[in-house]
Amino acid sequence: MKIILSSIIFFFSISLFAQENKVVVPRDTSFALYTTYIKESKKRPYIKMVKPDLPKGVEAFENVEYSFPYEGRALVVNVYRPKDKKKYPALLMVHGGGWNSGNLTLQIPMAQAIASKGYVAIPVEYRLSPEAGYPSGVYDLKTAVRWMKANADKYGIDTTRIAISGCSAGGQLAGLIGATNGQPQFEDRKEYANHSSTVQAVINIDGISDFTVEEALEDVRATIAKGKVSASVKWFGGTIEEKPDDWKAASSVFWVTPQSAPVCFINSSIDRFHQGRDEIIEKLSAYNIYTEVHSIPDTPHPFWLFEPWFDTTVGYMTAYLDKMFK
Repeated sequence: MKIILSSIIFFFSISLFAQENKVVVPRDTSFALYTTYIKESKKRPYIKMVKPDLPKGVEAFENVEYSFPYEGRALVVNVYRPKDKKKYPALLMVHGGGWNSGNLTLQIPMAQAIASKGYVAIPVEYRLSPEAGYPSGVYDLKTAVRWMKANADKYGIDTTRIAISGCSAGGQLAGLIGATNGQPQFEDRKEYANHSSTVQAVINIDGISDFTVEEALEDVRATIAKGKVSASVKWFGGTIEEKPDDWKAASSVFWVTPQSAPVCFINSSIDRFHQGRDEIIEKLSAYNIYTEVHSIPDTPHPFWLFEPWFDTTVGYMTAYLDKMFK
């Protein structure tokens, strides 16, 4: 645990002050678009960053407060939707960053593109491990789904057609949200308690479904052997030996029921980000719950942030959403 404490002191020196009560929210900014581009372009110099570009006919509502997990702290969403008065299916979009870094701006280009296809696309902020470890982020995302339903009329959301997507750590979280439909132990219902957190579809982009597989644990041990702390250990606040219940609880493969949502998996060519995928597909299929898989060859892990793979990813996402909802 001394390693964890020293890492927190080193990495989380950057803080953000909440506007009203000066609540200090620790931030880790190590995962960002430009720094990721610099890293990945060394191996693939042809890649291009995808930046926000609001399409014609799409309107934006940004930094909308959706949850107040404690005094002085507000979590926000951005909302992108066709500029008309119709109701549309909605997609809650969860950024990656190892549960301890990143922010919702990473999802804005994808959200804008998907909104132009006839969806309400909502990148979401959630608490990361510098601020609060597992299961706080899970509670936040379940709250965000309930917020969507509570504000459906304001933002033109069809509450019978709500999906959640996520990239990397966000993919793991999206998968867990969908797998645990109807399981109250995975949510804190202090806000919007009259609304359900059930979603009708999941898009998991290179997020793992099982933290307990041996290959995943070997990666964690190898990181610790180098004197570092893995992202999962930071999030859970301990190793699997120290927090076995949490490591299992966050693995969506263990929570499949007939109420679980269909899943579209979109994967890179790196196997370790597919851990648990085939097992959860088998369990979902046993309940006749639909799944599909798209693997994009010769791709780095954060492929969705860059061309030439951004358009392909959005194409898979919207085709799946059309299949589920239209």
